[in-house]
Amino acid sequence: MADDAPYRIMGIDPGTNYMGYGVLEVCGREVRSVVLGDIDLHKLPDPYAKLRYIFERVGALVDEYAPREVALESPFFGENVQSMLKLGRAQGVAIAAAIHHSVPIHEYAPLKIKMAITGQGQASKEQVAGMLQRLLHIQQDEMPKFMDATDALGAAYCHFLQMNLSLIHI
Repeated sequence: MADDAPYRIMGIDPGTNYMGYGVLEVCGREVRSVVLGDIDLHKLPDPYAKLRYIFERVGALVDEYAPREVALESPFFGENVQSMLKLGRAQGVAIAAAIHHSVPIHEYAPLKIKMAITGQGQASKEQVAGMLQRLLHIQQDEMPKFMDATDALGAAYCHFLQMNLSLIHI
């Protein structure tokens, strides 16, 4: 990757029905949203076909947007062990796709992401999405249908704040 290439951070919100993604571009003290989207997995009945599709799509997104780092929302711990296992597999495959493309990975707990963006760890998905919309000047018609994408962008923005990239001339 060329040194003059934009500094991009891809966020991923792992899921087994929808996997959200978002890419931020950092230029000096400015940060902007490049893309928000989700990978629709619910129509794939075979769990292994879902994992393959996640690997292929995340790899294609890394190729297309050339992030220098990937930030993932780590799964929260629920009581349904089977759901947690499925979610962990989806996250692992997304991580493997980024590693396959030599992109460093950073994981953030949902609580940390919410705190970084809204100032409160118990913020709703809607509050996180609204704050990102204001911070990044995203037009209403550009907001995604599903909040998996804004959750993913939240992970990327949290990483941006954690790494203090706005103070580094990139």
